[in-house]
Amino acid sequence: MLVADEAIVRLARPDVEFLKARAPVTALGRARFCAHQQGSDLIHEMVIVLLRGTYIRPHKHMAKTESFHIIEGAVDVILFDDDGKVTEVVQMGDYASGRNFYYRLAQPAYHTLILRSDVLVIHETTNGPFRREDTIFASWSPPETEAEDARRFMKKLSESAPMSI
Repeated sequence: MLVADEAIVRLARPDVEFLKARAPVTALGRARFCAHQQGSDLIHEMVIVLLRGTYIRPHKHMAKTESFHIIEGAVDVILFDDDGKVTEVVQMGDYASGRNFYYRLAQPAYHTLILRSDVLVIHETTNGPFRREDTIFASWSPPETEAEDARRFMKKLSESAPMSI
């Protein structure tokens, strides 16, 4: 994870390309640049690169709002009820795709992502401060450390949820 160290934060194409080159060599297939400087900041903004197949364990945030917009790529945001039933699929892509390019979730609902492109670049914003206990992982989903179980879970989700192709 890279963190801003200046009061005025700028990102340009070479910065995103750097993140895209970094993601494949990370254990979880993602790279993140934090525009906020500390976990205690009241607003957290990040540019995040995810690779196809990256597993984001279904989770919900208590007392937080999360939004992101797509810079590059395509993704389905999957929303679940507390029992793990899919309640909504938000199909997203960059502005030029004609799909939803912006998403905001202002209630605690379980959600995950299924990447529909080889690379996804998003700008995410949420309120701080960051406290690990504010994120609740779905008991009906495998932890990120269980790679094979996570792969099977996502395969089953992809086959059962009404998603984009």
